[in-house]
Amino acid sequence: MSTRHFEVNFDGLVGPTHNYAGLSFGNVASLSNAKASSSPRSAAKQGLAKMKALHDMGMVQGVFAPHERPNIDVLRRLGFTGNDGEVLYKAATQAPEIYQAVCSASSMWTANAATVSPGADTADGKVHFTPANLTNKFHRSLEPMTSGRILQSMFANPRYFEHHLHLPDNEHFGDEGAANHTRLCSNYGNAGVEIFTFGRYAFDSSQPAPTKFPARQTYEASRAIARLHGLSDENTVYLQQNPDVIDQGVFHNDVIAVGNRNVLFYHEQAFLDTEAKLAEIQQKFGDEKVHFICVKTSEVSVADAVQTYLFNTQLLSMPDGSMAIIAPTECQENPRVSAYLDELVQRNTPIQKVHYFDVKQSMRNGGGPACLRLRVALNDDELAAVNPAVIMSDGLFVRLNDWVDKHYREELSVNDLRDPQLLTESRSALDELTQILKLGSVYPFQID
Repeated sequence: MSTRHFEVNFDGLVGPTHNYAGLSFGNVASLSNAKASSSPRSAAKQGLAKMKALHDMGMVQGVFAPHERPNIDVLRRLGFTGNDGEVLYKAATQAPEIYQAVCSASSMWTANAATVSPGADTADGKVHFTPANLTNKFHRSLEPMTSGRILQSMFANPRYFEHHLHLPDNEHFGDEGAANHTRLCSNYGNAGVEIFTFGRYAFDSSQPAPTKFPARQTYEASRAIARLHGLSDENTVYLQQNPDVIDQGVFHNDVIAVGNRNVLFYHEQAFLDTEAKLAEIQQKFGDEKVHFICVKTSEVSVADAVQTYLFNTQLLSMPDGSMAIIAPTECQENPRVSAYLDELVQRNTPIQKVHYFDVKQSMRNGGGPACLRLRVALNDDELAAVNPAVIMSDGLFVRLNDWVDKHYREELSVNDLRDPQLLTESRSALDELTQILKLGSVYPFQID
């Protein structure tokens, strides 16, 4: 029997402290919805509904656990003392901006959890994981250690999986994970071309860089990940984001481009030196044609792409061999973007269908369908070595919905984050979740 190959999407489960604090400078949606009330329960259920829908379409779908929030350990490192309740009260009253940051549920966007290279690409034939250090934003820089522990619990077998420590915690090696990484291949089991997209050169200020919003990914970080993963120059391409689109709110490459197998779907303003870089991708890809689907500004503006997250969609190969876009309903509601997608599926390209999903709770914080998932290409043996409790099933879907109903608040305002009961609720929820997903002790409160 021949070996089968899959691309498995591991979606982030939204955490109990999901809120709109507007923490992400450079992310237009996050800033525009700052201070609005959120619904953690609705957000988690919207995410679960998307996971279940992809499972029902025949996709292999996984679940990625949220992080412990509020992050008490960090508050103690910052000088807040006393018991847990006293630490929370002091931080919330003396430094509310810091307190809101340590309550962020941003780990839901697992496209930033890590960069993953499948065994078909790596020198040792193992699947390699490097958690992203996310140094550009304080609230996100708190994530890599816990993300690493969760990944090691999900992908524990050292015969198939290799885990690296995140890159040094410094802006010179700012790394945002899979949100700035795309892999093209003829099929998931074959060696592919790994495309690392970066915003600036950390050690060469003469190179182009944005002036309004930060470039979160550096060239040097991307090169380091490729070295750690044992990738060759023959299967890597380094592609610089257009600084002008970063300044228009394209904080990650997955806001302006998405790829799958032999398709790269991108906006014409996405990159620098586009023509030469696309030629390099095609040359390294080999004889099979890469479908470069370029969206013109006259078809969809950068502003519309950012507002609807046209490119922060999932581009999936379906079990029947077709390729489909998983888009947020914001794309359907925008007449220009909706018209473009209606026309796209009539063209002679591999993309033949569009499925719309409501993920508004995530969208309002600046994360679309693609932000919510980490892609991992696996073969039969590797998939069998994954912790089976994190793979979506009908039973797991029911159990996780019941878990959300039991532990999550229907509504949460920024002021509610001060409630010391929220920490107790969150820890109780996560303690039960680690038992459901058989993760072991991955959270600081469990380890300490």
